[in-house]
Amino acid sequence: MKQILIVEDEDSQRKVLHDTLLQSGYSILEAKDGVQGLNTALREHPDLILLDVRMPLMDGMAMMHALRQNPWGKNVSIIIFTNYDNTEAQLVQITADQPSYYLLKANTPLETIIEKVKEVLG
Repeated sequence: MKQILIVEDEDSQRKVLHDTLLQSGYSILEAKDGVQGLNTALREHPDLILLDVRMPLMDGMAMMHALRQNPWGKNVSIIIFTNYDNTEAQLVQITADQPSYYLLKANTPLETIIEKVKEVLG
């Protein structure tokens, strides 16, 4: 069974993703901030990370960059999602760490997120 780590500080968003992905047959791990997410990812080695950008303690960009410095984390699949539009400089940073997808929460229905997860995980 493929394992997904959801790193999201909003409880309601995390719960919706958790419940939907669980019903789709995935094993789910959760983290409420980037520090917890990084520690969980490096310990558990999930197949995919759904990563929010804006979070306390360590934002998603810093977490993704830290993962890419790790031998395992260098190649882990990551889908970035956020409620915020990003500046050009932030987009350069996002693409430098090579996420599988970058999705705006407000413009992306839950069904599309699930489609992208299935696409990334095969």
